[in-house]
Amino acid sequence: MWKRTVLTLLILVLAGGIALFVFKSEPRLNKNFENQSSFFRKFPFRLGLDLSGGTHLVYKADVSAVQEGEIGNSMDALRDVIERRVNLFGVSEPVVQVQRGGFVSGEEEKLIVDLPGVTDIKQAIEMIGQTPLLEFKVETPEDVSRTVKVDKDGKIDLGSLNLSQQFTDTELTGRYLERATLEFDQNTREPIVSLQFNDVGTKLFAKITKNNIGKMVAIYLDGAPISTPVVREEIPNGQAVISGSFTPTEAKQLVGRLNSGALPVPISILSTTTIGAILGDNAVNAGVKAAVMGFLLVVLFLILWYRLPGLVAAISLCIFISIILTLFKLLPVTLTAAGIAGFIISIGIAVDANVLIFERMKEELRSGHTITDAVKLGFSHAWFSIRDSNISYLITAVILFWFGTSLIKGFALTLGMGVIVSMFSAIMVTRIFLSTLGFIEEGKVVRFLFNSGITRTQKP
Repeated sequence: MWKRTVLTLLILVLAGGIALFVFKSEPRLNKNFENQSSFFRKFPFRLGLDLSGGTHLVYKADVSAVQEGEIGNSMDALRDVIERRVNLFGVSEPVVQVQRGGFVSGEEEKLIVDLPGVTDIKQAIEMIGQTPLLEFKVETPEDVSRTVKVDKDGKIDLGSLNLSQQFTDTELTGRYLERATLEFDQNTREPIVSLQFNDVGTKLFAKITKNNIGKMVAIYLDGAPISTPVVREEIPNGQAVISGSFTPTEAKQLVGRLNSGALPVPISILSTTTIGAILGDNAVNAGVKAAVMGFLLVVLFLILWYRLPGLVAAISLCIFISIILTLFKLLPVTLTAAGIAGFIISIGIAVDANVLIFERMKEELRSGHTITDAVKLGFSHAWFSIRDSNISYLITAVILFWFGTSLIKGFALTLGMGVIVSMFSAIMVTRIFLSTLGFIEEGKVVRFLFNSGITRTQKP
């Protein structure tokens, strides 16, 4: 008996510690929450677009130049590039997904981009639409020495060059770039951008530097020259350096743009939708209010109908909620309105398991068993029904998560997690608590407390 009592106390202490962790107030960095009174402003969870506010963008992808069999691969590559580009700007949990052309969505290939926390549509479009074009150009064969000026630091004055005539295109472009990194010159401490080409780019760059020793190789970004270094020797390792009057911020941004890559297919904006922080806050408050009211009504029903076991179930339900919210916070899970709905439903599923157990216990008490035996037999007989019902819930959640969109996936994820944790809280926590109480000396009062409804169960 003392072992079960100690275990019960340990569970309560652990649940209290989990609750303190979950509901510990922390400042949020998201500016959209500064003027809100939302529950999630004090208790930081990762919120989706519909709750935190943000921008929803729909792009049309021009795949007219792509072969029929390569459209799927091109759209997947487009999604990956956009996702990398958005991640560079520190957007929390962006959602980038492809909508295939078909009977339902039309013949157009579309790209859906959700940016939580970004409510400036112009900023969002610029973030997505920036396509860096990196080019390397060499001097034309004609003599240009008379038109070139050098400043006091020995650098070439780009303004003295008629660049459209002085340089010609080469095959080397940003498509052969493997990675770009931000570095600092060891002497001047100025930020520079180091480039590393892939195998094809390395061969092209080695050929260019070999054929242009003593000449300038201009580096263009988005059609504008950003650096015109003079080649002193052949560079066979595929490494180039872009230097100029960069600030660290500008150099970091350039590195990010170069690493994000060029878009595989052209895109154009079809529609934009902005969800304000106030609208999202209203959805949060409504969801939290529904969860609290539902929880209180369920607890009231459990205590009034099932008495002492109902009180135990209510405590077990509090532990269930603490555990599931801890998982939401630690993983972390991006909560949406649909996700909150899945969490609320999982509370009902957790109660359903307790109801099955208590009804089985009542049957055993009617059969004349002691409270201790009724608790053991009730759990043993109810387990198979609980197992089968929860497996069916899990199968449904897996199917919804596998085939559903991002909104449906959020519902399926929270529902599936709730089902798994509810099995633990109902089978383990409730059983330990009731087993501890089962050693109380039996009598009319005790049997009344373990009874349920309006019936009485006495020993025959």
